[in-house]
Amino acid sequence: MAVSSMKHKSLIVHSPIIEYILEKYAYPKEHEQLKELREATAKKYEEKSIMNVPADEAQLLSMLLKIMNAKKTMEIGVFTGYSLLATAIALPEDGQITAIDLDKEAYETGLPFIQKAGVEHKINFVQSDAFLVLNDLINGEHEEAFDFIFVDAEKKDYIKFHELVLKLVKVGGIIAYDNTLWFGSVAYEEQTDEMPEFVWRKRECIIEFNSFLAADHRVESSLISIGDGVTLCRRLY
Repeated sequence: MAVSSMKHKSLIVHSPIIEYILEKYAYPKEHEQLKELREATAKKYEEKSIMNVPADEAQLLSMLLKIMNAKKTMEIGVFTGYSLLATAIALPEDGQITAIDLDKEAYETGLPFIQKAGVEHKINFVQSDAFLVLNDLINGEHEEAFDFIFVDAEKKDYIKFHELVLKLVKVGGIIAYDNTLWFGSVAYEEQTDEMPEFVWRKRECIIEFNSFLAADHRVESSLISIGDGVTLCRRLY
């Protein structure tokens, strides 16, 4: 068994298969501004560009948002905004996204493509520590206000995030956590030669979080093996 490569953010490690999914299926359906944003991110950030979700995962989440008829969403961890733009395109004209990240420079890399797509008016970008924003929303009586919340932030904080966003998402709403299979490292007992040190270092955080979610009776959850693993949680009460 091989570890997911750094070239494609996918657990499918047999290169021809992931290239088929992306080149023959996901990329041909990709919105023009999403394609331009993906390419600009890769050019500027190179290997770091895998911090954005892959096209096939973004398309799954976009379809989910439409099925839900979601209107008010949140994104914690934005980077250059590929998933943010995909969300904004999927939401109706009066949709609203609260996007939180400390790195405004990365967001501004993707901003021209957001503007070109005509969806900037749906986005409220907040340059801040996410915990401050979440606590302000809770204290400001915004509990159960969001249809969908996407979390792609510091992995060691996922359990802390969960306790806060669970108060902000509506009953029946969805919380999505990215990177929950963490390059496939969660299945390994020992570090392999091809596994980068940063992957192995954060592996235990993801394992702990996955075990926590599996035992959380407040949500119905499913861990999906797309991209680097994404877990969908539906709030039950």
